[in-house]
Amino acid sequence: MKNFVEELTWRGMIHTVMPGAEDHLMEGIRSAYVGFDPTADSLHIGNLVPIMLLAHYQRCGHKPIALVGGATGMIGDPSGKSNERNLLDEKTLRHNQEAIKKQLSHFLDFESDAENAAVLVNNYDWMKDFSFLGFIRDVGKHITVNYMMAKDSVKNRISSDTASEGMSFTEFTYQLVQGYDFLHLYRDINCTLQMGGSDQWGNITTGTELIRRIGNGKGFAITCPLITKSDGSKFGKSEGGNVWLDANRTSPYKFYQYWLNSSDEDAEKYIKIFTFLNKEEINALIDIHQEAPHLRVLQKRLAKEITTMVHSKDDLENAIKASNILFGKSTSEDLKQLNEQTFLDVFDGVPQTEIALTDIENGLDVIAALAEKGGFLKSNGEARRALKENSIAVNKEKVGEDYTITTNDLINNKFVLLQRGKKNYFVLTVK
Repeated sequence: MKNFVEELTWRGMIHTVMPGAEDHLMEGIRSAYVGFDPTADSLHIGNLVPIMLLAHYQRCGHKPIALVGGATGMIGDPSGKSNERNLLDEKTLRHNQEAIKKQLSHFLDFESDAENAAVLVNNYDWMKDFSFLGFIRDVGKHITVNYMMAKDSVKNRISSDTASEGMSFTEFTYQLVQGYDFLHLYRDINCTLQMGGSDQWGNITTGTELIRRIGNGKGFAITCPLITKSDGSKFGKSEGGNVWLDANRTSPYKFYQYWLNSSDEDAEKYIKIFTFLNKEEINALIDIHQEAPHLRVLQKRLAKEITTMVHSKDDLENAIKASNILFGKSTSEDLKQLNEQTFLDVFDGVPQTEIALTDIENGLDVIAALAEKGGFLKSNGEARRALKENSIAVNKEKVGEDYTITTNDLINNKFVLLQRGKKNYFVLTVK
């Protein structure tokens, strides 16, 4: 058995440990759970910290349980939110559950015969047949309103400026439902630990209280800090919103770029949290980075490790190739290996114009492509001057005045990339 709390501590992943939890974990294999919201069919990088908690837990010899909150996802957790969630039907919940399990399997071993193989459960399975009267009789009577009102998640929601309409009874009872999950898992599969973000402390300790009062047992809690970015912006968000683990929602290229663009301060923190590299490897990388920060060794290794884990080695290699197209030396062949989505991601924000396929089929004079047809440059004269200066490239390869663009130049049968100098790009989209 490895010391789980010790492992998390040096990685900066401990916020609060309930007294006795560390000793409890060192006594033998223990089961612990973390909850995930199933309101989408993909997790995002905001979920990566709890995922890594479970992954480290399994690597330390313990049994991880991933709980999909099919029931609690219908209610809405008041912690840090101002709006309630929409009700999902069971078919959608099951679809989302399977998608989430597939993503979690990149980090957790669900399939082996090992004693500490991971398990996925859905609280909808034990909550769906619970009557309201049964719940308030068997669970609600054991927790006082005073106890529930004292939780920070409740107090903050009620007192916040954005909560002018107050908190519904549904949301108020969230902590009871989550607390019952812990009690159910404690009774059913001897789960003795719940983990989550520091904002979940109130909900988790309601569970330990139910285990004490109803189960006559002892439950434990461990929380991790909420991740912040050094510039004050929200971790896990990009200009396009959430950074998802699903390649169809956030492409591997954009995913890779998110980590590659981390600040030095953030990269030093993230590489401990979001990789399985050991302490010696990480300290060595930090030393190299501090000697030559311009080489961005930390960011590159962080992006490599996490892109490979979430996606694949092939996706990582394609993301690196795509990055080199903008920032390094690359060829027309490199461009033509990009799929359409990656091409659009790489050249997101680059000016583009549409031209007809017949223009290309008949052969398009490069001067017309730059000026009259494309509009990249203002006039034929400017196009000729740029060509004489040897500053024009078609699909990353320099061309002269006599060059003609044909269908052989098409990337994904759709795009032609024009370039002037090192940084001025223009895309012809062929329709």
